[in-house]
Amino acid sequence: MKIINKYFPDLSEKQTQKFFLLKKLYTDWNQKINLISRKDIEHLYLKHVLHSLSIAKIIEFNNGSSVLDVGTGGGFPGIPLAIYFENVNFFLIDSIGKKIKVVNDVIQKLNLNNVKAQQIRSEQLKQRFDFVVSRAVTNIPKFISIVQHTIKKKDKNSLPNGVIYLKGGNVDEEVSIYKKNISIYNISDYFEEEFFETKKILYLPL
Repeated sequence: MKIINKYFPDLSEKQTQKFFLLKKLYTDWNQKINLISRKDIEHLYLKHVLHSLSIAKIIEFNNGSSVLDVGTGGGFPGIPLAIYFENVNFFLIDSIGKKIKVVNDVIQKLNLNNVKAQQIRSEQLKQRFDFVVSRAVTNIPKFISIVQHTIKKKDKNSLPNGVIYLKGGNVDEEVSIYKKNISIYNISDYFEEEFFETKKILYLPL
């Protein structure tokens, strides 16, 4: 939890309490469903919570914005972002029902009124959102093809509406088709821990 305060020192007491509770909730659930690898649960705040919050370093979502988290798994990056952006509406989806069951339990236990979760594929969605976020569920071109219909046309934030994607490793070949349209941020520019050395945030306006 210290690592969250290190980079986000202005959290309210309520936000701090919710972040603090995440460890117990995910540890308890991880004993029933293998959501996060056993060794990773010890590094929950570094590898999952802080990684998710790196998105907050490139954009401050305006109040009332809507964000779709596709392939949320256990609720990342959606849950940490929803705690941080209390006045932004988040919709977390995954095709695996047991993962959404966990996410809904976490939402309820943390009393997160700005989050909804559903077992559904992005291709089936009719709703539209300001942004789509995700953590490396597939390659970028494939991901764009299954989510681009969910992006609202009218912009209301400092960045135009689009996709914000967390991915590790070399992405040059994967994103080459987008040429200058895509922005690549090195998370190591914001967080000094070794874990983030190869981690990136990809942003593509749509």
